[in-house]
Amino acid sequence: MYVPKMFKVSDIQEIKEFVQQHSFGTLVTIQKGRPIATHIPLVLDQEGDDLFITGHMALGNPQWRTLHECDEVLVMYQGPHAYISSSWYGHENVPTWNYQAVHMYGKPQILEKEELKIVMKNLLKKYESQRENPVLWETVSPELLEKELKGIVGFKIKVTEVQAAYKLSQNRNDEDYKNIMKKLNEEKDATALELSSVMKDIKR
Repeated sequence: MYVPKMFKVSDIQEIKEFVQQHSFGTLVTIQKGRPIATHIPLVLDQEGDDLFITGHMALGNPQWRTLHECDEVLVMYQGPHAYISSSWYGHENVPTWNYQAVHMYGKPQILEKEELKIVMKNLLKKYESQRENPVLWETVSPELLEKELKGIVGFKIKVTEVQAAYKLSQNRNDEDYKNIMKKLNEEKDATALELSSVMKDIKR
């Protein structure tokens, strides 16, 4: 990913928090020389100094077979993004697009059944534990769990490289920056509103 110095994010803790918040990622691998991708919920964990991404996909999805063949895969995470009109600046310029994105490269491996169970337990805990009537691993019947496990393939990716870009108008003067947030707040779009909130909180 091309990351200009002004928009580069290097704080690994900040990146981890971003990935936890925007954990529906895109897994990209190569199949016979052609890139293929799957959009799936993922969990980022740390073991010692190493980061690992875990997830699963349908047995019928042919992409899982490429995990045996690829020495390296790419996982992409995206945050809020929006069009930035140059009419929002106090001078003549061209429009652009603001966004947050994280790319993680890593070495994949297919999980054994018992490892997959742990991944599924963690996934349910992440998304269900705060709900009024949580559906956790322990609350689902063993029969249903066994049936569902037969239809999925789990994987684990050891992260070897992290790239992160927050392009949030850091190169604009204070007046333009404030006006961009104001205009984003006036947009009838939830993502634009979220982006404005992110811009308000970042350090420039």
